[in-house]
Formats: sequence, structure tokens, C-alpha cells
Amino acid sequence: MDIPKDHPRYDSLVTRERLTDLVEKGLVTPTGLISHGRGEAFDYLLGERTTDAALEAEKAAAAHLLNAKRPVICVNGNAAALDAKRLIELASVTNSKIEVNIFHRTEERMVSLIRYMKENGAENVLGGTPDARIPGLSSDRALCTNEGIFSSDVILVPIEDGDRAEALVRMNKIVIAIDLNPLSRTSKAASVSIADEMSRALINMIRFAKELKNDEKGRKNVLSAFSNAVNRTETMKAICDNLMSATDDKK
Repeated sequence: MDIPKDHPRYDSLVTRERLTDLVEKGLVTPTGLISHGRGEAFDYLLGERTTDAALEAEKAAAAHLLNAKRPVICVNGNAAALDAKRLIELASVTNSKIEVNIFHRTEERMVSLIRYMKENGAENVLGGTPDARIPGLSSDRALCTNEGIFSSDVILVPIEDGDRAEALVRMNKIVIAIDLNPLSRTSKAASVSIADEMSRALINMIRFAKELKNDEKGRKNVLSAFSNAVNRTETMKAICDNLMSATDDKK
């Protein structure tokens, strides 16, 4: 589809087309399109922008990844389709491992996603040969590698299932979620909940990671000032303020 670049929803339409294309190629599932649409709805409520609360969470997330001994960036079909290159760049800047983990798991789909990440620049992608399980999960999302997810101390989970986020927290991991819905189980369970569109979040996290990489004191100050409970409250307030602003515009 030839989408005019001056279309007011150009970025959104291009993303939808890419997701649809990757459904046909088997990397994204049809239910992944539903998940993406739900996220876009919350992005509308947030004003399709990075809020102050999201920026604070993104900076805290970068600090956690830099402080970690065994950081891991987890990738599912939607995350790979939305911005594989920036996921890989963030992994490079924070010295994080990358592991593919999906709910609708088939050998063919795992091979395709790992190959897709490598085609976009990843040198090593875990997940293809699981040798561990996340306790408390009966789905295939429990399958993981000891080198990656199972042994991680800090894990970034963009576009996550709530039950796995909760299971990772029970394993005493610092869980960083990118989830536009601040009311989801994932957002409630996570140590850091980023309510932002994934590419916007990654751009900011990469920038913050570069700024904080050699600033241990700065990272400590960022994390000591961050409260996820307060941050989620500010996110919901931003939604309310945006809705009221839209109402006021019509008066």
C-alpha cells in the first residue's frame, strides 16, 4: 500500500501494514494485531506522545539495565515487528542479551523470529534451544534458556503477557515493561512500567543509557527518586487530563 507521507496517521498506518505483512510471513500472529490495536487505543488516550511520567520510567529503566549483572531483553513477535533495530541497539548499549520468547510457539516461528532479529543486526539471539522453565507457568512462555531469561536479574519485556510478568517478579527479577495500558496486570506487576509506544520508549531509553553509561552516581540518583506506584498514578492522571482537555476544546 502506497501511504502518502503527509498523511496525519502516516507512522501508524505504516506500522499496521508492516504488522500485517509479518502476519503473512508467520512472525506475528493474528491475535498480535488485536494486541497492537488495543495499545494504539491507549496511545490515543495518552495523546500519542511521551508523557513526563513515561520519560521518568524510561530513564529508570535505562539505569536498571546498566546496573544489571545479567540484563536480558525479551522479544516476542510484535516487539520484533515494531522495532527490531532499536531493540538490538538498546541491547548493545546496555550489554544485554536478547532472547525470543513467544506465547504461540512453534519451531518454525521461533526459527523465523531469531533469523529476523539476526537479519536486523543481532549477533546472538537466545531462545531457540530452551533448557529451563519459568516456574508457575503452564504455557510455552515458560520455556526459556538458563543463559538468558532464567538467570537474568533485570529483564525488559515489551508488550508482555501479565501472567509471565507476574511469574518473573516472583523470581525476584527487576521487570521492566513497555505497555501502553497502565491498568494491565503487566503494568501493575512490573518494577518499572513504561506507558509509551515502543519505538518512542526505545529511542529515549537508548539516549538515557548513553548518558548514564559512565555515571554510576547519576544512575543511583535516578533510581532512588523513582517510584513505580507514583509513576503509574501520574500516567493515569495524564490520561484524565488529556480527556478533559479534549472535552474543553469542544466548549
